[in-house]
This record gives sequence, C-alpha cells and structure tokens, in this order.
Amino acid sequence: MAEKKGFFSRLRGGLTKTRENLVKGIDSLFNGFSEIDDDFYEELEETFIMADLGINVTNEITKGLKAKVKENKIKETKECKQLLIDTIKEQMKVDENAYEFEERKSVVLMIGVNGVGKTTTAGKLAGQLKDRGKKVMVAAADTFRAAAIEQLTEWAHRANVDIIAGSEGSDPAAVVFDAVNAAKARDVDVLICDTAGRLHNKKNLMEELRKISRIINKEYPEALVETLIVLDGTTGQNALMQARQFSEVADISGIVLTKLDGTAKGGIAIAIQSEMDIPVKYIGIGETIDDLQKFDPESFVNALFEAPR
Repeated sequence: MAEKKGFFSRLRGGLTKTRENLVKGIDSLFNGFSEIDDDFYEELEETFIMADLGINVTNEITKGLKAKVKENKIKETKECKQLLIDTIKEQMKVDENAYEFEERKSVVLMIGVNGVGKTTTAGKLAGQLKDRGKKVMVAAADTFRAAAIEQLTEWAHRANVDIIAGSEGSDPAAVVFDAVNAAKARDVDVLICDTAGRLHNKKNLMEELRKISRIINKEYPEALVETLIVLDGTTGQNALMQARQFSEVADISGIVLTKLDGTAKGGIAIAIQSEMDIPVKYIGIGETIDDLQKFDPESFVNALFEAPR
C-alpha cells in the first residue's frame, strides 16, 4: 500500500502544471458564477479546450454534467463541482479484463513513434511481470536503431529476462519469428516485442506491422496478442493524432501514457481515452521501474483535482 501511496503523491506532484492549467480555470469559473446557466457551460467548455481535452470530450463531459444537474435539480455552481469530477471519472473507465494478457500466454507488441519511451516501457513492464513471478522474454524488433537494441538489452539484464535480438538493420519480422518460437520452446508466459516507430514512412510501417502480426498468428495462434501504443503525455493533441494514425495500421488494445510528470497537458489522458475508445492502461511518471503503473481513473482524477482518495 505504501508503494501505491508513494505513486499517488508523485502523480499528484507530476500533474501540478496540468492542475494549474485546468483546475484553476475551473475553480475561478465556479467562484465567478453563482448560477448554472448557458454562460457558465460556455466558459466551462472553453476551460476544457484550453487544457487540451479537445472538442469531442468537452462536449461529452458537458452533456453528462447537464444531465446530472437536471436530474439532481441543482441550481448553484458550488453544488456542481463534485458532479463534474464524477462525470470526468466516468469518461475514463478501464474494463476489468483490460489486463487479461498478464494472466495468459501472450505476445505484447509495443508500438509508437521514436522518443516516446517505448523501449523503456517495454523494459519496465518486463521487470514488473518478472517480479510477479511470470516467465518473461523481450524481443528487440526495433532493428532500425542500434540504441534501441542496446537499451532493451540493458533492461533485459536488469530485469533478468531472456532477450532475442538481431543486429541493426536486420528484418524486424525475422526477430519476432525467432522470439515467438523461442517463447514457445521455453514456455514463456509473456513475450514483449519492441517495434520501430517511423510514422513519416507509414506505408513501410504498415507493411512491417502486418508482417509481424501474420507471423504471430501463424506461429503462435494460441497466444493472446496485446498491442500497446506508447504516447508522450507532454505532446497533448499530437499524442492523440499519433494514436489515430497508428490505429489505421494496428489493432490497438491499450494506451501507455509516458512523461506525465511535469506536463501541463495531462488532460490528454481524459481526451485520448474518450476520443479513441481505447483504454489508457498504464501511465509513466518517471525513470524508475515503479514509475510505470496501471492506470487508475479514480486516482488520476483525484490527483488532478487534489481530491482525497
């Protein structure tokens, strides 16, 4: 429990700039209006859009809030704030079976553009699953960057898990082929594959991911395939755009939001889940292995609004 509490404190600290950006605007709005009217809702929408929530999510939250206000016959703004917090939480639910891959024989594909913390996330996840008694293997299928192979090798050593890696410039699909067959032979629980992220060359990326998927389906049909897209929380709406582009080339089952410590754009966690209808499954707020945690909407919104848990 202490670790959870520590993470909550760090998350709350990391979201300081987002809180200043979003919550201060909301507080001044609630203090500035005594009655709930069209002007109040208009200002609220403006505050959300300025905090990187995006138009669609803003509309959803406002619509939900209006319904609750009407249902509860609320007239004054001060009675409305908790309803707003509850409405935001509802936008961010994570299903109970979201982490099914952790309990089954599975292959996890880590996708995303370079520089978002993809390889680091693969390493942290491998370490955490190993600590929980799972037999884990990692595959360095981002063969376009020697640094990615070296980095994942370092994480594999640190986590004491097996790694399958090719040389720089080798065929990523061939690395995955070797890794899948090694995972089966060694009775591995979870195989985590780090892939390259070159969105500027989408056609090649698409072909590569399709080829990798075909290999997994053919060689290891019984495995559950989990495709996690890693996004940099500091990039706000750009992260949402990347998620949209990658969803054209891959069947994304979850989102990992990294670098949420110190960003003013943490509101993107709300936007991305609602816009994409893909759950945020993990968030990262630092460099150590414990700074990657399962996403808890309740804790996140409480940390955002500094509400007690």
